[in-house]
Amino acid sequence: MVDERSTVDLIAGADAQDDCAVFRMSGAQELVVGSDYVRGPKFRLYEMGHLTEYNLGHYLVAANVSDIAAMGAIPLGLLSVVRYPSDMSDELFESVMQGIKDACDRFRCPNIGGDIGSAERLILSASALGTCRLGGTLFRKGAKPGDLVCITAPTGLAGAAMEYARAKRPSQTIDDLHLETLLDSWRSPTARVDEGIVLGESGRVSSCQDTSDGLKATIECIASASGVGITIFEDAVPVPDSVAEVARHLDLDPLGLVFGDSVDFELTFTAPPAAVDQLSGHLDLHVIGEVTDTCEVLLRRPGGGHASLPGKAWRHIPEEAGR
Repeated sequence: MVDERSTVDLIAGADAQDDCAVFRMSGAQELVVGSDYVRGPKFRLYEMGHLTEYNLGHYLVAANVSDIAAMGAIPLGLLSVVRYPSDMSDELFESVMQGIKDACDRFRCPNIGGDIGSAERLILSASALGTCRLGGTLFRKGAKPGDLVCITAPTGLAGAAMEYARAKRPSQTIDDLHLETLLDSWRSPTARVDEGIVLGESGRVSSCQDTSDGLKATIECIASASGVGITIFEDAVPVPDSVAEVARHLDLDPLGLVFGDSVDFELTFTAPPAAVDQLSGHLDLHVIGEVTDTCEVLLRRPGGGHASLPGKAWRHIPEEAGR
């Protein structure tokens, strides 16, 4: 249900075993569609033994549903493509599919079909579909000077997990207190569906994007698409304890992990101050900056100086050098 005048009913899904799923839609609404490929066994943490086939299936769903959540959409369904090598056991194949099923149930986005077949290695891809009220879809473009910049939860966990695993420098403190939290950012990431729906239905959010390419890349993208500047307040940026501990142990800048190439599926959005006050009554959120008319993206130090955002923003790079 999008509103009282618009409905969507799935009348033929995967169980019908037809060539396609069928939705019956009524009323004025907007269809949101996104597609994402997942690296499968080429995930470095999978290669290191930290992720299972079940986790890969779950990650596939979260990555795709996060994209439509950032548009403020109510999930309709997921079309998944699962290609597997001939030597994959039935047990491992079923584990992938169970991860997909459980994540679809978690995010209320049923698996409505797709494709299953053989390939030279495990290949995972999907497309997520959602719907928004007419005129209610959220975009990256639209931030206005005076808006506040907010995130739904702290970032940097996925990046810290990767840095710690790559370093191969064990820490008893991290292993005992933080490792499971860090790895869970990859094993069972959260697509912010409920938060996205609240943001979209508010009618007050001017721009929104998920942080799957890292917080720095997200902020720069919103600023560029909107033709505005953004100033982030350093002392307002939350740094999770686990991220701070990894940074201390590896002698890294904690803010570099928070802003950098960390695949966290949080939502970054902009809205007028009055709207943020209203939304804070419905969501846990962090106000981390403001939109300006300078067309510069800057970090404001507690003492009043300014600097570039720390961390390395993700860019399109060859697969062998990727995550």
